[in-house]
Amino acid sequence: MIRGLHAMFYSSEAGELRAFFRDKLGFRGTDAGDGWLIFDAPEADIGVHPTDGKDVASGTADISFYCDDIARTVSELQAKGVEFTQAVKDHGYGLVTFFKAPGGFAVQLYQPKWPTA
Repeated sequence: MIRGLHAMFYSSEAGELRAFFRDKLGFRGTDAGDGWLIFDAPEADIGVHPTDGKDVASGTADISFYCDDIARTVSELQAKGVEFTQAVKDHGYGLVTFFKAPGGFAVQLYQPKWPTA
């Protein structure tokens, strides 16, 4: 039986991205050897979205983070030096913004409008 989810970020700045997850986002992890950190994931959910292939190709997977209070979370992350690429906008399903992470990532952060676990 499946008991978990493993997400992978491929980065040209792997060490910096690991430090970002640890120091900026506050994720705890285990050193699997040689500084290779495997992070404990926060609460998670999985959505399946339809696509006609025009905006997003079928077969695309995406990772984003969500929070309960986006204004507070953005403020806390900015205080740690996290750079956001746009203001918070209402996308219908939630309040959404994106932040930069080492290796060229633009990661979505959102406050969902539906109840979470």
